[in-house]
Amino acid sequence: MTNEINLPAYEEDNEGFLHSCLYFTTNRLSRAITRMADEAFATTGLAPGYGYVIRLVVAKPGITQKELSEKLYITPSTLTRFIDKLEGKQLVERKVQGKTVLVYPTDKGRELEPSIRAASKRLHDTYQEILGSDVARMLTQTQESTSEQLEK
Repeated sequence: MTNEINLPAYEEDNEGFLHSCLYFTTNRLSRAITRMADEAFATTGLAPGYGYVIRLVVAKPGITQKELSEKLYITPSTLTRFIDKLEGKQLVERKVQGKTVLVYPTDKGRELEPSIRAASKRLHDTYQEILGSDVARMLTQTQESTSEQLEK
């Protein structure tokens, strides 16, 4: 059994190229899943990216900013903006240890974590219901391995 998917031939002279272009189809998927994630996380008062930072910080208090940016696949400057925003909401706090910046959850951040976890589950359940569990799992695994290959 092969894993081939029949895509239209890459066509330069009409709109067909869009449907066989990884860049276009990935961005289309990203916009769709982002809308779903925003809806799922609306009850938390946080954008999904901020929610995932909270989950990681609660799971590992004292995590370094470097480790957070690596786990989330975002630049250190983007993570700094996330942490600034979460500090402003009193959900995390930074502590400097030598040259290393450690991030800790506040009590308020810990209290919010269960609703963030519930939002993550709502998102997962929503796309799994639409796609089916096998397709959702396969798509996630394919994207993970494809990202790893393209990042090399």
